[in-house]
Amino acid sequence: MNRLFHRARPAADMLIRGAHVLDPREDLDGPHDILVRKGHIAELGPPGTLQGPDDNQALEAAGRHVFPGFVDPHVHLRTPGQEYKEDIDTGTAAAAAGGFCAVIAMPNTDPVVDEAAILRSLVDAARREARVPVGFLASITRGLAGEELTEMAELRDAGALGFTDDGKPVVSAGTLRKALQYQRLCGGVMALHEEDPALSRDGVMHEGAVSARLGMAGIPSVSESTMIARDGALALYEDARVHFQHLSAAESVEALAHAKQAGARVSAEACPHHLTLTEDVVRTLDSRFKMNPPLRSERDRRALIGALESGLIDCVATDHAPHAVHEKEVPFEQAPMGTTGLETAFAALFTELVMPGDLELHIVVERMSAGAALYDLPTPRIAPGEPANLCLVDLESRFEVGARGYASRSANCCFHGRTLHGQVVLTLAAGAVAFRERVLAEAPAVR
Repeated sequence: MNRLFHRARPAADMLIRGAHVLDPREDLDGPHDILVRKGHIAELGPPGTLQGPDDNQALEAAGRHVFPGFVDPHVHLRTPGQEYKEDIDTGTAAAAAGGFCAVIAMPNTDPVVDEAAILRSLVDAARREARVPVGFLASITRGLAGEELTEMAELRDAGALGFTDDGKPVVSAGTLRKALQYQRLCGGVMALHEEDPALSRDGVMHEGAVSARLGMAGIPSVSESTMIARDGALALYEDARVHFQHLSAAESVEALAHAKQAGARVSAEACPHHLTLTEDVVRTLDSRFKMNPPLRSERDRRALIGALESGLIDCVATDHAPHAVHEKEVPFEQAPMGTTGLETAFAALFTELVMPGDLELHIVVERMSAGAALYDLPTPRIAPGEPANLCLVDLESRFEVGARGYASRSANCCFHGRTLHGQVVLTLAAGAVAFRERVLAEAPAVR
């Protein structure tokens, strides 16, 4: 069954002329024309060789890049129950503005997505409101309490891509083992927030030199890595599909490598903030830098970059976590965890990792859509016959994050105020125009 849902939009008909097309999976890396007809990629050709739709209009894109649309396997849309922070419409608007052609929403809402009726209502809402396709994960345990398992088979039948108690770990190994056994019957991926509460306790930032200097309670990296080691062993024992969410620590990378080398069917994601920032920024006491897992040391950041480059970490995810202004404008210790990230993910990675030479552009592009396959979704490709899932990006364009506001309802972005390169100017999702940057929208058509 189709497990991505979105509102109906007119199928795109357009010619993108002369853009530098980069799709590592299709071995494309050079200037091309791309003709989109009825929402599908009809042809690719050398620049200037293709004719546009019936009215012969074309979008001149020389000097810009076209990538496969990005897929985010970890977002919080806050629906139901916390729409003052975000909803399906604003969250998917933010996704489209960031070049994403699909996102997967977490179930730690109010109420929790732990019943089929709640999931079905979300599916209906996505069919009315979503600007890009949305998939949903249901919770592993009722109320995220870590005790009683949900009716996973019924939730899968209602459309769940998989299961997670994201925001909370499954502390009991016995409970998780039962869930992995249940997974064999109903399918889907088990996505795990890895944290040992007995170790993280009331920590508000990474446990290290900076937390000691600030006098704040720290969250040690072993609170994450020891759970990854445990759950990698359980995944191997039960031959289960497990995805580790938002890795943040060097020790976690080591635990992931051990699980994969042992033959466990595990995958992992890393977030732009953990790949580009460290605990040092917390010295400002700006609550935009408070997230779980926390920003860690430069050693941890370097380990994540190396693992993403090698493919040990499979994909990029934003963990887009909106919060209202009044919730974040409190003392650091009292503020909720989380940062938004859909609108800045690519630009942050391009500016902070690609431009300095830490990662190749093609690796970032590939990893930003790799989350689709982990949930058995089609991976966006730029090839004739494929649905038009792509984004047009101006790598030379600089912008100050937040200067023109956000498409998201919330503004708690950890990159707020920074100047980034790599502005998304057009996003096609499921064959329709999901986002068109203001300047591009006002530009005259080229004939």
